Amino acid sequence: MTNKRAATEPNDLGRYFIERGNAGDVDGLVALYEPDAVLAFPPGSVATGHEQIRAVFEQFAAAAPVLEPGKQQPALVGGDLALTVATQANGDVSVEIARRQPDGTWLWVVDQPALRF
Repeated sequence: MTNKRAATEPNDLGRYFIERGNAGDVDGLVALYEPDAVLAFPPGSVATGHEQIRAVFEQFAAAAPVLEPGKQQPALVGGDLALTVATQANGDVSVEIARRQPDGTWLWVVDQPALRF
């Protein structure tokens, strides 16, 4: 069952990703992205748009990972865009660009979930 809560703040997206990922909610994960969003996952791959992002998350959910919340930084908001950054428990850094939607909610437009320095 898809969780219908919408992100009212940019960092809600990261929290909802953890919740929905742990629940195996592929529809809920896809709903965090704009229709033409770009997802750089798995590392070395790029998925564009809901159809390709859904395919990535179907494989992701099938692996049944247990996601732990990382250390989320305050969102950097400029107008209708926001940069969200979190350090994951495994040391990876996730970096996303979210856009404020006409109804005031937020969706990711670009997602790089696994940077390692």
